Amino acid sequence: MTAALRHDWTLAEVEHLFSLPFNDLLFQAQTVHRQYHDPNAVQVSTLLSIKTGGCPEDCAYCPQAARYATGVKAEKLMSVEAVVARAQAAKDAGASRFCMGAAWRSPKDRDVVKVAEIVSAVKALGMQTCATLGMLTRPQADTLKSAGLDFYNHNIDTAPEFYGEIIHTREIQDRFDTLDHVRSAGLKTCCGGIVGMGESRSQRSALLMTLANLPEHPESVPINRLVRIPGTPLENAEELDPFDFVRSIAVARILMPTSVVRLSAGRETMDDALQALCFAAGAGSIFYGEKLLVTGNPEAERDRRLFARLGLKPMEVEAEPETVHADILEHVHAA
Repeated sequence: MTAALRHDWTLAEVEHLFSLPFNDLLFQAQTVHRQYHDPNAVQVSTLLSIKTGGCPEDCAYCPQAARYATGVKAEKLMSVEAVVARAQAAKDAGASRFCMGAAWRSPKDRDVVKVAEIVSAVKALGMQTCATLGMLTRPQADTLKSAGLDFYNHNIDTAPEFYGEIIHTREIQDRFDTLDHVRSAGLKTCCGGIVGMGESRSQRSALLMTLANLPEHPESVPINRLVRIPGTPLENAEELDPFDFVRSIAVARILMPTSVVRLSAGRETMDDALQALCFAAGAGSIFYGEKLLVTGNPEAERDRRLFARLGLKPMEVEAEPETVHADILEHVHAA
């Protein structure tokens, strides 16, 4: 029987999944995964920081927050030409989606116009496009959609009841508002969270329950393993048990059957066996390349070797129903 799409999960139900024997949980997750996805295909994305550092937020995990001494220097927005060159290199290395991140709390309209120009140029390479720029207004989301943006990433980070322990410069409702704007503009959402920030298993369950009970399941659900960056408040956080991380992947897969669950930040510290367990638990996407914004990521050649050993293949880009035409570009510049 095909797993049903639900938006009414209870905390008790999700906690029960987390408490299952490990093998039973993985079997259930892999069964659901096979109902909606090719179990041997992995969607490959590359993430580039197009505007690094200087963020006014106080997210306890983030090295780009201006208030923390992490060695990350504030930089200006990259040029269109520089970003396109990096996107072409990512495509040549096997990436099908190019994600662009900028360390803003909420971009100004003029910033969005510049990013829209970059999006259009990357889209012209034949890649899927994704951006994470902070909080957006509905008109800003419309501008990015018109430029050819496919996905917008805006994580909720953690459970609502734990959110105030990690971030004080905005409310979790601000996250939900941006997700509403993005959805209303017709963009696909990439929305997940971070585990290993000191949350309890119950709070980890609440994070995944909140994602699964959104009005629409995010098309992509990145599950990040905390990277403990010196200089951030979480630099000495206790490391999450690897099997609890795999359980998080598996539970996300069961709760959101059609979503692509992404093995995201923290992959540099995972050995091949742990990554293989994550794929068995239902992870169907990775970030590819040397950098994940400003933290390390396994090198592309190591990923290719791992894929070969596991019999995995990169997922091909689905054909897009429309292309970005000159009249759309004119609309973007007029926005």
